[in-house]
Amino acid sequence: MGNRRTVSMILALLLVLVSGGTAEAGRRQLLFFNHAWGAYDRVTADAVEHSAYLRAFADFEVRTTTGAGGEVWTGRYLRGRETYLEVFGVGDVPGQDGELGSAGLGLSTERDGDIETVRARLAAAGVKPTEFLQTRDFGDHVPVPWFDAVFAFEQYDRFGAWAMEYRDEYFADPRGKTQPARYPGDVGRERYLPDDYRDHLMRDITSIELAVTERDFASTVPLLRAGGFVLKTDARGVTALRGGTTMRFDKVPLGQTGLKRVEFVLNRGVARHEERIGNSTLVVGPGRQAVWTF
Repeated sequence: MGNRRTVSMILALLLVLVSGGTAEAGRRQLLFFNHAWGAYDRVTADAVEHSAYLRAFADFEVRTTTGAGGEVWTGRYLRGRETYLEVFGVGDVPGQDGELGSAGLGLSTERDGDIETVRARLAAAGVKPTEFLQTRDFGDHVPVPWFDAVFAFEQYDRFGAWAMEYRDEYFADPRGKTQPARYPGDVGRERYLPDDYRDHLMRDITSIELAVTERDFASTVPLLRAGGFVLKTDARGVTALRGGTTMRFDKVPLGQTGLKRVEFVLNRGVARHEERIGNSTLVVGPGRQAVWTF
């Protein structure tokens, strides 16, 4: 019996070591990369908005949205199969989110009710979750429940990450142009996004790199753990693995923050092409990859 117990302990230790030395490897994945956004200088934001190349590269949309409390923002969206990117210019979002170097990250559930487990995991870790209901006004001044959100912070410098779960009311509204459920309790990203990505190069986001302050870093890590990501830490920050999109967070001083790099997988292989967009560079190919640096 003693030998058997020793073998079990060794196997458990090996599992932790292989997974990067964190306990998250044994937890069910609850959250998945949904989208990231960054606020950039006006030259870059305007170049993104008017880029003919981006309209061929991705399912691209410029949209002004009215959310909860009448908050209004204008974003430039590149949508894939399950993930998307949102680009703001300075002042396109109210308050500090509209300041240069601000960024955000949405991590969503795939199954109805999983956000309750995320909330419970945060509470068990000693974090008091902040809850929020986001709504969307389609123009008739009647807010439609859009998604439930859970934050692991009360204040932030330039970056905030949140857990989110889409609401049945939004899926039921035909103006959302969502897709039917694939299984009971499906509140997933693929259901939320249209299939127009098939007519473009961009398929999905595979990796992002964010520069965040020490305070914003400290409030993000508990949410990543609660979501079930495997974390690899080092002196500069942390890399979050599992769930299809690799997320890198580097700690930097205020003034150096922002969404710095986005990697994509494409629907098909292409020759290398470099596109300068404002003060950013998008390199597409060779093959089925693309990298956008800001």
